[in-house]
Amino acid sequence: MIEFLTGFFLLGGAALMLIAALGLLRMPDLPTRMHASTKAGALGAGMMVAAVAIYFDDGAIIARAIAIVVFIIMTAPIGAHMIGRAGYFVGVPLWEHSIKDELKEQYDREKHTLASKRDDGSAK
Repeated sequence: MIEFLTGFFLLGGAALMLIAALGLLRMPDLPTRMHASTKAGALGAGMMVAAVAIYFDDGAIIARAIAIVVFIIMTAPIGAHMIGRAGYFVGVPLWEHSIKDELKEQYDREKHTLASKRDDGSAK
């Protein structure tokens, strides 16, 4: 039974990592590529670490696996956000069919400053 669970989590994690890699290749711009790689990649890596914890069934390894999964879940979205923000600020173009660009009115490209929105929706 342990081999079946281990195999399930390893194959599931590998499939999600493959989906993340395909998302990096197929998506048209930086934000959508980040979304594909962050979501599927973090879940795939978490499933692979869970497979290791199930296979070895040792308290120390399980504790490390939990710490690794928590670290991945906490850092992947933050890293993706910072990469996306840096990409936007250096001028990486959005996909031509992007519907929304909420920072366009708040970001001054000459001064490299970002104005915050007021309660009424206007920029400061």
